[in-house]
Amino acid sequence: MILLRKILFPFAILYGFITSIRNYLYDKGILKSYSFDIPIIAVGNLSTGGTGKTPQIEYLIRLISPKYKAATLSRGYKRKSEGFVLADANANAALLGDEPYQYYKKFPNIQVAVDIDRKNGIEKLISAKDKPEVILLDDAFQHRKVKAGFYILLTSYDDLYCDDVMLPTGNLRESSNGAKRANMIIVTKCPPTISELEQETIKNKIGLAIPIFFSCIEYDDKIYNQNNTLEVSEIKSKEKVLLAGIAKPKPFFDYLQKEGDDFMSFPDHHHFSESDISVIKNKAKDKIIVTTEKDFVRLDAEILAKQLYFLPIKSKFVDNQESFDKTILNYVGTCSGNR
Repeated sequence: MILLRKILFPFAILYGFITSIRNYLYDKGILKSYSFDIPIIAVGNLSTGGTGKTPQIEYLIRLISPKYKAATLSRGYKRKSEGFVLADANANAALLGDEPYQYYKKFPNIQVAVDIDRKNGIEKLISAKDKPEVILLDDAFQHRKVKAGFYILLTSYDDLYCDDVMLPTGNLRESSNGAKRANMIIVTKCPPTISELEQETIKNKIGLAIPIFFSCIEYDDKIYNQNNTLEVSEIKSKEKVLLAGIAKPKPFFDYLQKEGDDFMSFPDHHHFSESDISVIKNKAKDKIIVTTEKDFVRLDAEILAKQLYFLPIKSKFVDNQESFDKTILNYVGTCSGNR
């Protein structure tokens, strides 16, 4: 795979050229971007997956929704529906996509919508009778057709965008120059003990005069399913099946594994078929199966209800959380309509 990526380097140059031309056309107004009279926060990255967008969106929901009527708008990656869909009692992962459905299940006080055309999705949300006061755009950093009021760029501690190159040789969707559109950067998945010196080293490497924050993943101390809760300390010592269909499953496996555990890894956003379920059940037999929250909403929990659990995660700032919170709430509060 590494050799193939090196061979494809000329295509990375071509892809970078194409995306740069596209961004130039938007920057110069030749391609039109649409703005809206409502606070819109876009969360995204320059690379392909694995930067922790979902826990960061959930952090923003927890921060904003107690004070303002919030909505999330995603494209609904790998969903089996089309067009604009607003989540309701009939929603499921197939209709919305796994991440939006997870938001809907966890945060019943917000609106959750999907639309590959973000402009249309925003127009639908703000034209509704119960319109939101703030919209969170999920994975929309490259969606230049909409001009958000505030951009949060995520980059992983172990895979900084400034150290990467364009697809298909590397993992960048666009040139690292795209980071200049961000209002702030969050370096995600850091060690909780990252030093101030290392933080400064990373800031200097990024080299942008905007706020840069550092966050880590915080695992829950319990696992859950529809009927039961177990302590992580209790299940760590038991033989189990660890299952994940996410971009970078290693930290999840490392956190829970015990010698003798079985591991099952699937592609990111994988739709589990009946044959997949059968294979999982045959491997697990009577063992506990622990998966990620995102995978749990895609698996048919009724079939595996007695043995399937999920481990929730949260995004936690290493420091300067108050500064982050204040910046976001000030932006939302000073926008027209929320003053």
